[in-house]
Amino acid sequence: MSTIISSKDVHLSYGNFEALHGITMDFKQNELTALLGPSGCGKSTFLRCINRMNDDIANVEITGKIKFEDQNIYSPKTDLVWLRKEVGMVFQQPTPFPFSVYNNIAYGLKLAGIKDKELIDQRVEESLKQAAIWREIKDDLNKNAQSFSGGQQQRICIARALAVHPKVVLLDEPTSALDPISSSEIEETLLNLKNDFTFIMVTHNLQQASRISDMTAFFMNGDLVEYGTTSDMFMKPQKQITSDYLNGRFG
Repeated sequence: MSTIISSKDVHLSYGNFEALHGITMDFKQNELTALLGPSGCGKSTFLRCINRMNDDIANVEITGKIKFEDQNIYSPKTDLVWLRKEVGMVFQQPTPFPFSVYNNIAYGLKLAGIKDKELIDQRVEESLKQAAIWREIKDDLNKNAQSFSGGQQQRICIARALAVHPKVVLLDEPTSALDPISSSEIEETLLNLKNDFTFIMVTHNLQQASRISDMTAFFMNGDLVEYGTTSDMFMKPQKQITSDYLNGRFG
């Protein structure tokens, strides 16, 4: 499978504090990669570098290169609207907009200049089906998206990200605010979508990473300690510190 995103020697500093110390890794198409590590280790910070979500923070300096389909995303020529369409994002807390489910899903399509009502209808249905929530809410598309349960809201947010047909979806602890049943529904949804999208997911949940990811990266204090297939990382990690973390000895 071909590499869709690659990062080379990415450093990120907030003022004088360096939060990422030279992260180099490649992400393959149609795989789910889990980023693991204790709180504050840099995994969410790195995730947000991939669609330039850190640009909005004062005093941030980023060096190194991140390429999406061989284009340097930090080039001054990069169109951020294009980048965030291709590299979507789902946050830890479900964040549906305070209007109808239908308009939540259609939002990005209209932003992208799509005006064809029939095409928008089709994409709304298709993405809600992909996010495994169509059956539950197909009769309530005009209802405020914030009136649904947390798990349903998160799947609406996943559908919203998928509607614009991104190539990559970034997930920042997408199930940490949810109950176990909702979490397992989201996991199942992601497993079913892996053939069509590339996912990069920050999670604290080791069991979740072992269940659904193809690749796992372990971050510690702003360093990428180890990166490999999930089965290798969990069965035979190369570093003692990785083994300690995966076995619950710290973090």
